[in-house]
Amino acid sequence: MTFYLAAFLLGVIAGLRAMTAPAAVCWAAALGYLKLSGTHLAFLGGAIAPWAFTALAALELISDQLPQTPSRKAPVPFTGRILMGGLCGAAVGLSAGALIPCLALGAIGAVVGTLGGYEFRARLAAAFKRDTPAALIEDAIAIGGAALIVWKLL
Repeated sequence: MTFYLAAFLLGVIAGLRAMTAPAAVCWAAALGYLKLSGTHLAFLGGAIAPWAFTALAALELISDQLPQTPSRKAPVPFTGRILMGGLCGAAVGLSAGALIPCLALGAIGAVVGTLGGYEFRARLAAAFKRDTPAALIEDAIAIGGAALIVWKLL
């Protein structure tokens, strides 16, 4: 049952920060928390993917602060978050023997995380009267949440 929750919550994290969730999944696979060897997603636990997704996650944290970064609700970023949530859910599902339900839960979680994260950040930014503190809090939630999911649920 916890793998369903993990798939959904990793999707939520993907909705907050698209690359943080797959970075966490890659590290979970590389460290043996997710059993992906012999599957189409085995590459996620390989030698390159954890480092590559970690670098992409770090770049995303930086680019999120730039004024020209498009809204997460724009079609391309929104689609990317759904795809990353689905990928993370699929990885959890393959490891647990529930591919389709977990893929769907990851994608649904990404929609929830994208829309909910947008509202949460907007309200925080309004309270702070600046976006940067709100963005940093959202970053911490995404990173801490991903680590907690991998540590406790996988």
